[in-house]
Amino acid sequence: MAASSAVAAPFTYVNERFGTVCTFPDEIFTDRQPEPDNGDGQQWLSADGASLICSGILNIDNDTPKGFVAAEKASDEAGYKVTYGKAGSDWAVLSGVKDGKMFYERRLFGRDGIIRTVWV
Repeated sequence: MAASSAVAAPFTYVNERFGTVCTFPDEIFTDRQPEPDNGDGQQWLSADGASLICSGILNIDNDTPKGFVAAEKASDEAGYKVTYGKAGSDWAVLSGVKDGKMFYERRLFGRDGIIRTVWV
C-alpha cells in the first residue's frame, strides 16, 4: 500500500498599493495581523512564533540590490546579524538572526521604482 500525504492549498495575497504577490500555506501562518494604515503590506503569525511579512516600498533612495546587501551586512544594529547575502541584477536575498530568531528576506527591485519584499 502506498503512503499518501496531504498538501495544503496555498493562499495568495496581493498588496493593492504596490502589487506585491505572496503565495504561502495559510495553515501555517494563520493569524493575520491588521494591515497598517499606509497599506504597504501585511503580516501573518504562526502558532509556533514565526512570522511572514509581504510588503512593498517606494525605492526613493534608488537603492540597488548590491548596495542593499552591503549595507545590511555592515549594519551594527543590536541583535541583528546577516549571515548570508546575495544579489542579482534586480533581486537580493539575506538570511541571518534578528533578536534571537532566524530570518530570510527576499527583495525584488522593480523597474517601476518599487521594492517588493517577503520576510520570514
